[in-house]
Amino acid sequence: MEIVAAADSDERGLTLLRVVGQLQRVIVFLHSFACDRGHLWSTQSAEARQGPVMSDEQITKKDDDVSRYFTSPPASLVREICEELILSQENLKEVCDVLHEELNKGLGKDTNPEATIKCFPTYVRELPNGKEKGRFLALDLGGTNFRVLLIQLGEKCSMDSRIYAVPQPIMVGPGDGLFDHIAECLASFIKERELGDELLPLGFTFSFPCKQEGLTKARLARWTKGFKCAGVEGRDVVELLKAAIARRGDVKIKICAILNDTTGTLMSCAWKNHNCRIGLIVGTGTNACYMEKLEKVELWDGDLDEPHQVIINTEWGAFGDNGCLDFIRTEYDNNIDCESINPGRQLYEKMISGMYMGEIARQVIIRLVAEGLLFNGNSSEILEEKGSFFTKYISEIESDKPGDYNNCRVILEELGLNSATDTDCANVRHVCECVSRRAAYLAAAGVAVLLNRIGEESVTVAVDGSVYRFHPHFHNLMTEQISHLIKPGMKFGLMLSEDGSGRGAALVAAVASRNSR
Repeated sequence: MEIVAAADSDERGLTLLRVVGQLQRVIVFLHSFACDRGHLWSTQSAEARQGPVMSDEQITKKDDDVSRYFTSPPASLVREICEELILSQENLKEVCDVLHEELNKGLGKDTNPEATIKCFPTYVRELPNGKEKGRFLALDLGGTNFRVLLIQLGEKCSMDSRIYAVPQPIMVGPGDGLFDHIAECLASFIKERELGDELLPLGFTFSFPCKQEGLTKARLARWTKGFKCAGVEGRDVVELLKAAIARRGDVKIKICAILNDTTGTLMSCAWKNHNCRIGLIVGTGTNACYMEKLEKVELWDGDLDEPHQVIINTEWGAFGDNGCLDFIRTEYDNNIDCESINPGRQLYEKMISGMYMGEIARQVIIRLVAEGLLFNGNSSEILEEKGSFFTKYISEIESDKPGDYNNCRVILEELGLNSATDTDCANVRHVCECVSRRAAYLAAAGVAVLLNRIGEESVTVAVDGSVYRFHPHFHNLMTEQISHLIKPGMKFGLMLSEDGSGRGAALVAAVASRNSR
């Protein structure tokens, strides 16, 4: 009995020590976390912020001051591990400088062949004037689903659309299989709406890197976003679609233009806002386009008539493929790249876009678990699976109010982690914030470079994509950082695009039809 009693006493003592230790870690973490959040998130626009902006040195000193008094191993180690995901102003300015140089290489006739950012001229030179009218078809392919749309332009814009899936076997199968599938769905859409006797102009949004050789001619440079259809790279995708339609022989379509989703996003917003000069996508992938002066486009092989401008499809997702971004890439970025279907390619995109953000966060969380800093070192089978931590989880977790972890707990339970403490939830949120903040700041750096190149006093940036739309802080984070990186005196606004890949495609077709009369 004495031995048992002694054992019980020891167990109670150990339990008490564990409880006290956990309480200390919670208190320490909450204190340091509260201090840290002052500069971790901006929930207001740049214009609405009050008080001085801290420099990186001040932030570092603040962090040092906190850690001097609070040195709980879990809190300090979690922050230390996440530190490599946090970009300083010096980092971001260097990213801007390098991107500017890479864009110049892409636009240069002699340097373009070796450039990673290809800067393809789109042959779209005019923006909508707001007076476009008529009925147009639009086809939008840019991910695991695609859409067919019937759009009526005029004083009011009406839209009828249907979404079709692209099954995984088709995404990685023969190229003819992909375009036959698209043609079949397009024919079904036209027949359902009894449009067979009407020859409607079609704008084709094809959101993959292409070298355009005309408004209706574009050769696929490389597949991205999980697609790898054989026999398509290097070929004209408009001709492939026409051939698939011809094989069916049951529909009549006039393809007036091919574009990508960034151009469509720009055109859609420009229909309403005539200051719009940049289109940005931050969704499954990321890309940007902007209006450039012809004199700066050495690749231009068209006429030199008015207007002396052309929209440039940067294809900036490939920024860094030549190693120029290695100074900010992390072990998580390297892991994701190595495990992807296109290793060594689209490295900038892999740090920003929705296809990869969740997996970056998962890899950081797995490391924290392995080091005993999360969930008492206990993982779950689901969490260990690649891709199990969806990017939408980041948005949902960061939608919780400070100190409230309802969404976080639900998500962790979905992942098989049913005993997470508040400290665990706070740490998971910190990981998510670091990943999404880095993505927003990198996207902001890219936009700042384009704004500085355009050099106009006031420019609107059209933005679309699921990450930008649904992440609760992405807009504010981008706005804040762009303000720091553009030239003094410039004004800008970020405008959410209304169906750029759909209505934008119709508008490109409308402008093309207007100019062909």
